[in-house]
Amino acid sequence: MIEDKVISLPHLTNEIVKGAKKTKLCSYSVAIEGWRRGLKLKWYTIDSGKFDNMITFGINPPGRLFSLESKDRIHYFFRTRGDKVSNEAVEIGSDKNETKKWLAKAGVPVPEGAKFGPDHTDDQIVYEANKLGFPLVLKPIDASLGNGVVTNIKKEAELRKALDYVRVRLGYQNVMIERYVQGEEYRVYVVGDKAIGAYNRLPANVIGDGKSTISELIEQKNAMRMKNARLFSCLIEIDEETLDFIQTAGYTLDSIPIQGEKVLLKEKTNVSAGGDPIDVTDEIPDEMKQIAINAIKAVPELNHGGVDIIVDLTRPTLDAVVIELNPTAQIGGILFPMEGKARDIPSAIVDYYFPETIGTQTDREKIYFDLNTVLEPLVNRSAQEVEVAPALVGKIYRRCYVLKGKVSSAKFHRFIKIEALKKNLSGFVNKISHDNIEIIIAGTNKQDIDGFKKSIRNYDTKIKEIQEGKWPHPVKIGFDIFENFNTDSYKNINSMLKYSEKELARLKKEHRRLKLKTDSINQSRSFKYAAVLKKVVNGVWKRS
Repeated sequence: MIEDKVISLPHLTNEIVKGAKKTKLCSYSVAIEGWRRGLKLKWYTIDSGKFDNMITFGINPPGRLFSLESKDRIHYFFRTRGDKVSNEAVEIGSDKNETKKWLAKAGVPVPEGAKFGPDHTDDQIVYEANKLGFPLVLKPIDASLGNGVVTNIKKEAELRKALDYVRVRLGYQNVMIERYVQGEEYRVYVVGDKAIGAYNRLPANVIGDGKSTISELIEQKNAMRMKNARLFSCLIEIDEETLDFIQTAGYTLDSIPIQGEKVLLKEKTNVSAGGDPIDVTDEIPDEMKQIAINAIKAVPELNHGGVDIIVDLTRPTLDAVVIELNPTAQIGGILFPMEGKARDIPSAIVDYYFPETIGTQTDREKIYFDLNTVLEPLVNRSAQEVEVAPALVGKIYRRCYVLKGKVSSAKFHRFIKIEALKKNLSGFVNKISHDNIEIIIAGTNKQDIDGFKKSIRNYDTKIKEIQEGKWPHPVKIGFDIFENFNTDSYKNINSMLKYSEKELARLKKEHRRLKLKTDSINQSRSFKYAAVLKKVVNGVWKRS
């Protein structure tokens, strides 16, 4: 089984993106990159009027629409797609058949196929399929996330079953059939004329350990995916497709695969259907990257997006075909792959829109903002747009202070917050115990940090000791006060261990004191008389 770990960029760890789920993860990763470079960041509701001229899809609750602004210009973004991608390009990318026309015209290899609408009967589609030749792929023209895609259809009976599933049960009347291409599926993300990242999308699968059933292995795999910021919302579902697929392969959910045996659970490779994203950016040949770049250039004003390619890299010659373009591609699989390296797609996107900001943020992993807190006015409908407080830009210094003494008053904690904000410092104060607090601060000016410490020391309270140390974790912009001990906010393990050790020593001392007192009572004359009297009383009670 794949090692149980989460791969991520140092400035986009699970801790930082924990409030950004599903498509919000894509938006947040691009937005925070621009924000960290000093760009003004605003978030919007769908009815704010800012996106009336930009194609968006779905309901789009807050967290998908935002803008980044410099002194010279402003750009609007829907998830990962910015306004340099034209609406025409989006419309072409949303129609699989139209995409094939533009790609073929530009000489980009595509699979042979045919398009059908509501007026075409299943018999007509089957007739054309027999002319094209099996095996085939059936897919809806205007669906996304792999919905309704049925691959490797080997005969007419399988095609009719697939047509009933896609056209009747799912309701997709506009479909296309394509010649099935042997090989594995890859997504390459292109920005301008560069292939920034690529990953192999493996179908949902489990690997046997010789003792667990397929059902148990799926549970184990899902538990591992739950720890991944992208994959936690893309668990492997035991649906009809899964049951049919493993049954065709000769398995049931109760089958026990041998040690190391890989069992595929689905045909389609989409991450949203439980597929595994495996980073292959450094492994795929340059010729394949160029095909992806050519595919993006084939559509006017597409400029950046995802390119899905099927290729068998085991063959001596590259026989690749482009099967889809994604102008609004999800990038979570490249940011949080199951294996390999995370690739910094957000940086490449912001570089493309604001090249003058390249290299302006040296300590981006040290600061972040909480997305859900920022979006709250949009969610409760009290505002249609909200601006995020400016980031700390440049070299960021972080400090941890542990204060001991009479430091637990709410008045003192409010003073700490006011002093931090006056000096443009971010962080929090956390109550460890009745006589211990922890203060975390981050800022770009060492003199402000030194001045903050001096202000705290000079405050009219009885501080016995101030311990100072470095803070290794990212700091959220703004300043919070935690009056009750909060394990989520408390990250300084060394401080916690020291406090725990002292608390344990105190409890041991108290235990010894109580034991001595108990022994003294047990040996006292009055206790012995009481014990004798108790026996006499109990004896009389029993006889009566």
